[in-house]
Amino acid sequence: MKKLLLVLGMITCMLGLTACAAAKEPVEDYGITEDMAAQYASGLIGSMNEIVLTGQEAQYASDEVITSALENYKTALADMGDYQSVLETTVTYNKDIVINTVVQGSLRQANVEIMLDAEALVPISISTNVIYSFGEMMTKAALNTLMGMGTVFVVLIIIIILISSFSLINKMQKKEEVKQPAPKPAPAPVVEAVPAEQDLSGDLELVAVIAAAIAAYEGKASADGYVVRSLRKR
Repeated sequence: MKKLLLVLGMITCMLGLTACAAAKEPVEDYGITEDMAAQYASGLIGSMNEIVLTGQEAQYASDEVITSALENYKTALADMGDYQSVLETTVTYNKDIVINTVVQGSLRQANVEIMLDAEALVPISISTNVIYSFGEMMTKAALNTLMGMGTVFVVLIIIIILISSFSLINKMQKKEEVKQPAPKPAPAPVVEAVPAEQDLSGDLELVAVIAAAIAAYEGKASADGYVVRSLRKR
């Protein structure tokens, strides 16, 4: 409802100024003078300020241009402070009509840029930019630089720590390898000694006796002439 009233008010203002403005005629092919543009911008800024302060942004959710303008204006209020008055307005006539209005806030000034469609005379873009002093801009630039450099240094430090940790991991692995006992060597296979053949050349008598005993046991005569008289079990 308020959006409709805002558009109707703009049209009424344009018609009224067109009828009674003698000093400044509408610019050729645009149909809107600088005074009309200044009054329209002042009314639009006042309406945006009221909508944001009363928290009625949800009513304009269907209009992308107005929704974006209200969000941008609300963000700018944090640095601009409370809206107080309009200081000056300039109009640029190109393919579209651009209205730049400088407003005074309780903390800083801001520039509200309104871009109108040259044919339909409806806003196609509205933005609010806070005007900072040279010292404030330099301070912000320095802070941004410090933030960027700080981020780079933090990343480099993290990379150095990761690279250093690799060497520590290798040292720990080597220590664990030293602590582990060396494997015992496998026992050598036991080779059974094969008894060498006995040399019986010096015990010919013993061999002859044994041969005679075997012959007597079998009931035969000994080949060497030995006779076994008796056998005793021991």
